Amino acid sequence: MFFFLPFNIEAYSAFAFLDSLDFHHVLIGKGRSTNLNLSVGTGVRTCHRSLDNRTRYSRIITMAAANFFRRLVRKKVLSNSDLETSSLNRCLSVVDLTFLGVGSTLGAGLYVVIGQVAKDTAGPSVVISFLVAAIASAMAGLCYAEFAARIPRAGSAYVYSYVTVGELMAFIIGWNLILEYVIGTASVARAWSSYFDSLIGDKISGFFREHMPIHVAQLSDYPDFFALGITLLLTVLLMVGVKESARFNNIFTGVNLLVVLYVTLCGLFKLKIHNWNLSEKEVPKGNGEGGFLPFGFSGTMAGAATCFYAFVGFDIVATTGEETKNPQRSIPIAIIVSLSIVFLSYSSVSAVVTLMCPYYLLDSNAALAQVFERVGWTVARYIISIGAICGLSTSLLGCMFPLPRILYAMGSDGVIFRFMGEIHPRFQTPVLGTALSGLFAGLMALIFDVSDLVDMMSIGTLLAYTLVSVSVLILRYECDANLRGGMNPDKTSNSNPSMASSVSQHANTSTFRLHNLILHESSEPTQITALVTKVAMAVLSMFIIALFWLSILSYDALRHAEPWAVSLCVILALGLALSALIIFLQPQNPARLPFKVPLVPWLPIVSVMVNIYLMLKLSTATWIRFGVWMIIGFLIYFTYGIRHAQSSDNVDPDAPSPEISLPSVGKPEEHRSTSASSGTSSFNEEDHLIAHDVLAKNKFS
Repeated sequence: MFFFLPFNIEAYSAFAFLDSLDFHHVLIGKGRSTNLNLSVGTGVRTCHRSLDNRTRYSRIITMAAANFFRRLVRKKVLSNSDLETSSLNRCLSVVDLTFLGVGSTLGAGLYVVIGQVAKDTAGPSVVISFLVAAIASAMAGLCYAEFAARIPRAGSAYVYSYVTVGELMAFIIGWNLILEYVIGTASVARAWSSYFDSLIGDKISGFFREHMPIHVAQLSDYPDFFALGITLLLTVLLMVGVKESARFNNIFTGVNLLVVLYVTLCGLFKLKIHNWNLSEKEVPKGNGEGGFLPFGFSGTMAGAATCFYAFVGFDIVATTGEETKNPQRSIPIAIIVSLSIVFLSYSSVSAVVTLMCPYYLLDSNAALAQVFERVGWTVARYIISIGAICGLSTSLLGCMFPLPRILYAMGSDGVIFRFMGEIHPRFQTPVLGTALSGLFAGLMALIFDVSDLVDMMSIGTLLAYTLVSVSVLILRYECDANLRGGMNPDKTSNSNPSMASSVSQHANTSTFRLHNLILHESSEPTQITALVTKVAMAVLSMFIIALFWLSILSYDALRHAEPWAVSLCVILALGLALSALIIFLQPQNPARLPFKVPLVPWLPIVSVMVNIYLMLKLSTATWIRFGVWMIIGFLIYFTYGIRHAQSSDNVDPDAPSPEISLPSVGKPEEHRSTSASSGTSSFNEEDHLIAHDVLAKNKFS
């Protein structure tokens, strides 16, 4: 009956565990007392023995379900040696990480997004759109930076969520990051090929359309072998070694930044302030109302939602924890510096472009080259094209670089196939994982029209950002009793060990009272306050989802101030504020870290709100594709990962497994003595017979 369950059960330990909780007496107390009455007939004893057997089988199922749930929420425990040692080559400096973050972010956003948002969505206020997007990205970046300071391991948001939230959620995050990077690599490779093809007069696409056309729906109209070749070349580069690919990235990112500087300085000589203050009569119909906000405030915010994705890529820095010198210091610095450089680049170029040319005349596909051609600077087109090639190359590296590292982290943990985590002895890189991921991305770039799948990148990214922000809150309000290894940094110098010990002891014995929401007996967190924070964060997330979902669906009703819509939104907003206030009133863990997010809990909460809102704005088709991808992932996890995950050796401290503290099946005498000494009744001989019978029939591994 239990052969197909994807986990092991110590049947006797399950009985002992339930018996120690007095479940045994509650469930079969009457049957046992009747069974001990020697005056009852044989038929009655047999009947009650059968009832006992069925009850014990139901308890086995109950224990199996509990064990199954415990595996879904078990956490990865990292020791100090885990944080200090790595199978990968530690060779990346702060400069390497900064250029890696800038290169992966400052690509298609610079040469495509600026023109599209300025022309169709925000007008000259695209500068404000990038500012809002930068603030939203910076909040997520700060949360990434604190996690990198706590857990400098390869795998980024996957590892962070595994250590703090649990295995199932970590798998969901990691599985979606794989999707994000695969689609990102394929789309940028295709964009690189298309841009180069346009420079030589569309000869590549024309040749393949004529000789090898594809007439299949949802696929490209021709196979892009050039995009496949680019992807495979980059795959080989990453397989050879990280330092070599970092040099390549640094050179191309440097060229890209020089082009940004060239565009900004040269554009200063051709600025026209009037282009930010066009009258409504000067603007053609259907292109807004002129001025700095031609599409209104809503257009600026819609532009910010699009510009947000132009900042996606900085999280690549957080995936390099095992290849970085002094990662706890280098990664936070690189994230903050790279985001600052990217924002300055986007804002300066968007300001120059919209001041040189009226926004409604911009070319949405090649705005930079077009504005310089309009003022007679033809040579600038070729300089900008060089920058575009370099920028797209580093963006391609940025999409491809984290993919094998995510596979390495998940393969090493066993949640996906373990061969993904094997390290080549010479190159010290995950060669097999890199090769398979590069081949998969290359095949997508070859035959798929990835434009329909671009929105799926957003789900994985935004979900990762949300989980990281939530995890920062969980860790900040967690007590030392629930922290392990790398999750338990040194206390501040004024911390009192005896006080910490008493707090820990109090945490294990205290019970929840209503006043625990606002009043606390200790200035440091306990298990009760940590639980209050987790529950409040879960309730807060539900209020955020409900509020934004209602505001999106009832936008017209809110705009006309209909009472039912306004009342519901006010109630949800009050619930959201109350949940946030409860979190704020809980004591924080005074752990000393190389970097900590400021304004906790407010900054992570705002980050969660922004990310959830953007996720709810995605199309229904995107969510359907997301569901299909998740079904495939769950099949892998529940048939392989849940049984092979390395964290099965590291049990969640919040939920100790009974197999650790209770006797094994083969020693009933020990169990009887242990039970007697602890004040609980022992099992009779029938318990042991059924337990051994279950193990013999099902052959648990």
